Amino acid sequence: MDMTKIILQGALTAIVTPFTKSGAVDFPAFRRLLKRQVAGGVSGIVVCGSTGEAVTLNDKEYAEVIQFAVKEVAGKIPVIAGAGSNNTARAIELSKIARAQGAVGLLHVSPFYNKPTPNGLVAHYKAIADAVPLPVILYNVPSRTGSNVLPATVVRIAREVPGVIAIKEAAGKIDQFRDIIKDAPKGFVVLSGDDAITLEAMRLGARGCISVVANEVPKEFTELCQEALAGNWKRAEELHRRLLPLMDINFIESNPIPVKTALSMMGLIQESFRLPLVALEPQNKAKLKKCLQGLGLI
Repeated sequence: MDMTKIILQGALTAIVTPFTKSGAVDFPAFRRLLKRQVAGGVSGIVVCGSTGEAVTLNDKEYAEVIQFAVKEVAGKIPVIAGAGSNNTARAIELSKIARAQGAVGLLHVSPFYNKPTPNGLVAHYKAIADAVPLPVILYNVPSRTGSNVLPATVVRIAREVPGVIAIKEAAGKIDQFRDIIKDAPKGFVVLSGDDAITLEAMRLGARGCISVVANEVPKEFTELCQEALAGNWKRAEELHRRLLPLMDINFIESNPIPVKTALSMMGLIQESFRLPLVALEPQNKAKLKKCLQGLGLI
């Protein structure tokens, strides 16, 4: 499978992990979500990322969620697994589990809390790529990790670690997209990790987005990305403006609290989180409901 052509463009959904009221993984609800994503035409599914509350899954659940997604989509779209850790050995261990369950790519967040230097980041990604023969997407999200992987370091990783074929860029700074796209080696794919900035990033040459809002509106967000890829900027802009209130409200509190609440309001999953995440504040729930009604989603 050619990752750069088949997976890494358009809308890839960073899918939620639904839980029952008792806190177990809700596989019937997960099946509904996956079927809806495939029907919506998304380019891929990213399981067990931050939107999927991966840090609260044990290893058995982690393997089961990946395996279930792979089986359910049945080769129609590829499944990429989040496997990040700030312990390189643990990141490799998770990557091996993901590969064994059928994932065809890995999403690796830059190590959080211990704040590695650029040399440490290169060594981290090289160790993963050397240990597990799957393509790796680097994930830069300073709001969660506490450190920003600057474009020069991203370009260095892209050049020195051929197994790292893409970045999910979520620093929220459009100049970082510009600098990475300008300097990265040919074939290195830049994806937005921020729904609201995706259109602007794609104007600069980003190929799509690993998306939260695609959980709620897979068909519409796929269309936005496809129109942008085709250079139909007027239509892409229309879709962007329509979906922007939902993109914004999805981050009114920590992701994935709002998006899981929205999917619950839409009758797709139960409103259930694992600690330390808790339910959306009542005033924010009212705002979310109004937004969903405005889009005709409830």
